[in-house]
Amino acid sequence: MQLDDVIKKLSQNEKKVLIEINKLGGKASPYEIFNQGNFNQIVEVMNATSWLQSKKLVEMKDSVKTVYFLGDEGKQFLKNEFPEKRALKFINKNNGIINLENLSDTLEKTEVPLAVGWLKRKNWVNIRKENNQTILEITEAGKKALEIETEDEKILKNLYRNPGSVIEKSKISNLLSRKNVVTEKEIISSTVSITELGKSIVLHGIEITEEISQITSAVIRNKDWMNCTIRPYDIEAFAPARFGGKPHPLVELIKKIREVLIAIGFKEIEGNYIESCFWNMDMLFIPQDHPAREMQDTLYMKKPSTVEISNDELVNKIAAVHENGGNTSSTGWGYKFSKEEGKRALLRTHTTVNTIRYLYQHPKEACKIFSIGRVFRKENIDNTHLPEFYQIEGIVYEEQTTFRQLIGVIKEFYKRMGFEKIRFRPGYFPYTEPSMEVDVFWNGEWMELGGSGLFRPEVTEPVGIKEPVLAWGLGLERLAMLKFGLNDMRRLYISDLKWIRNQPLL
Repeated sequence: MQLDDVIKKLSQNEKKVLIEINKLGGKASPYEIFNQGNFNQIVEVMNATSWLQSKKLVEMKDSVKTVYFLGDEGKQFLKNEFPEKRALKFINKNNGIINLENLSDTLEKTEVPLAVGWLKRKNWVNIRKENNQTILEITEAGKKALEIETEDEKILKNLYRNPGSVIEKSKISNLLSRKNVVTEKEIISSTVSITELGKSIVLHGIEITEEISQITSAVIRNKDWMNCTIRPYDIEAFAPARFGGKPHPLVELIKKIREVLIAIGFKEIEGNYIESCFWNMDMLFIPQDHPAREMQDTLYMKKPSTVEISNDELVNKIAAVHENGGNTSSTGWGYKFSKEEGKRALLRTHTTVNTIRYLYQHPKEACKIFSIGRVFRKENIDNTHLPEFYQIEGIVYEEQTTFRQLIGVIKEFYKRMGFEKIRFRPGYFPYTEPSMEVDVFWNGEWMELGGSGLFRPEVTEPVGIKEPVLAWGLGLERLAMLKFGLNDMRRLYISDLKWIRNQPLL
């Protein structure tokens, strides 16, 4: 290391600090350096010391000491004596034995229980019951205490004369246990020591001259640079990170997904959080006795407890599909459909409810639509399950669409999201047939990310759709865990500011 190069990169304050520490024997506190040198503010010393430490020219060590001060109650005790000492003197005047009730003759009512407690604790009195009365009798220890200044009294006087004193914890523990008698404060003191490299710099010779450390328009305009030395910039010097405002990583991911889907021709739709069982379950050919519809899995509403369904013709069609297949080739579920069950209000368990309503409203319009929305299920919270989470869903509805087209759309989506290796496996989902699961290769293993398939005829034909409808969906949080390298999706919703700041923009 060239010492001249190091010296060139030192600021004036850094040079001054090195010189003053060396004069003070190689070790000093920041305030000693400040008082010794020609500084305007202590902050100049602190900043220069921090930079010198990052350059390994000085070392800074902090030490902590606990000091004590008199509290408001302690000041009163110093003026009027401790309540137990006054009580002890009163007992002594009364031949060393009194009735507890008589203490109120010398103490305030609130002081009596306090004094009795400490009299007993310090073994200054014996307490006994006699004829339904409480008797206090002075002990030998109590008599000795009358003749001397106790340790607690000495400490109070010392703190009065020398506030901020350092006292052994064992000696002051009694006073600390009493409310507002003494207060404690931790004081951090710093010591700055020059390193061997710092000594070499000083011995090599440091010259403090006028220099320019920042190029401004005034420096250029006035040509100051012609007569002053310009301090070189140290591009390897430590610089604190600066964090400006930015969206939450989850918001960024949603934005990225939205951009990808819109770019490949999809249109976004939205829906309501509160839905009826009819639209959320019945329209998707989920039987009314399916376990997922129980309170253990679905969150039902109290207010409103029901949602009216105005389209009787549609309700009758769906009822027929459930009971016997209706006009489809299905045989249905073979039970009596309950219209009242269909009216029950719930928090939507999936965003597919938006999709089926859109198809019902636009049965003859080819479309590519998607939705990104929160859904709600009665889940136990753990690293991979939440009762409230985001679901991403898309469908393609057009003439002569095929299952191969579905594979192509999904591959393109995941490729644009950064997943190159994708595979498909047969799967089962209640309202698609055939169905398949989608896996992506990430960090050396295959990870399941979503499901897909063709809507069953029992779902599409009652709303007037004869052509196949391609559908796929995935959970946003599962995708986020892979993108952000997390093993617990709860991290996404914890206000971990450090993690949020360090996440790169997508």
